Amino acid sequence: MTAAHREVSAEQAAREEELVERVARSFDTCRDPRLKELMVGLVRHVHAYIRETRLTEEEWREGIAFLTAAGHITDDRRQEFILLSDVLGASMQTIAVNNQAYGDATEATVVGPFFVEGAPEIANGGDMSFGAPGEPCWVEGTVVGPDGKPLPGARIEVWEADEDGRYDVQYDDERTSARAHLFTDGEGKYRFWGITPTPYPIPHDGPVGRMLEAVGRSPMRASHLHFMVSYEGCRTLVTHIFVRGDALLGSDAVFGVKESLVRDFQRQPAGTPTPDGRAVDGTWSRTRFDIALAPAGA
Repeated sequence: MTAAHREVSAEQAAREEELVERVARSFDTCRDPRLKELMVGLVRHVHAYIRETRLTEEEWREGIAFLTAAGHITDDRRQEFILLSDVLGASMQTIAVNNQAYGDATEATVVGPFFVEGAPEIANGGDMSFGAPGEPCWVEGTVVGPDGKPLPGARIEVWEADEDGRYDVQYDDERTSARAHLFTDGEGKYRFWGITPTPYPIPHDGPVGRMLEAVGRSPMRASHLHFMVSYEGCRTLVTHIFVRGDALLGSDAVFGVKESLVRDFQRQPAGTPTPDGRAVDGTWSRTRFDIALAPAGA
């Protein structure tokens, strides 16, 4: 409790507490117990924030204007509220609550605002970049279940930003690039060509960006490659892998970095033979990411 809150008189504190209880009781007729729990919890926390910080009416209006602006900039290609959740750490906290540690299962992290349903399918060993600019990167690994056995036919969604720091949906055309899905082979293995991840800023031309600037925070994200892995009977995993040595690992704008997800991306000199015999003009990199899924409901 802040000093400002402690200075409130007993009479004033009682008046404020009475309002909290009155609002909370307004949900007593709710027929859905979980909905009631969520709404009453929200009311209590929001009121506690207002009372603790002694929120002014002008600040309240500024907050409403901020949320209104976030709504106006959100469309089917940009989700400012997911961005806001990410930079406040709310996305990562929700993930932590819903993806509790299970044995050696791969850790989850934020989905981010750029996942798109319906990404094209590629074969194992295919190229998910679809012409996106960037250094070619060979990614391979094995997907296993809770018992450590390989999972043939696991679905893997992958997506990433190009070397200019932009996802395909951030361009004005209708391109689909640097995103795809594929399936593990009969031994639970997967492999594909992508591009070497590079750092980029989250969209900061809207209200969330202005908020970050106001509080002196960087909009930069550490270099990463997104994965979503699903298999019947297993908990769907949403995660990324990060590039070891990236200076932004300790200051990722959305708090998504976990040490277990940091990988070596080994740069290969020009002319180095590739795993599949593909001819690459210039340098390329390679990394390995083995994935372990937790059981559904874990």
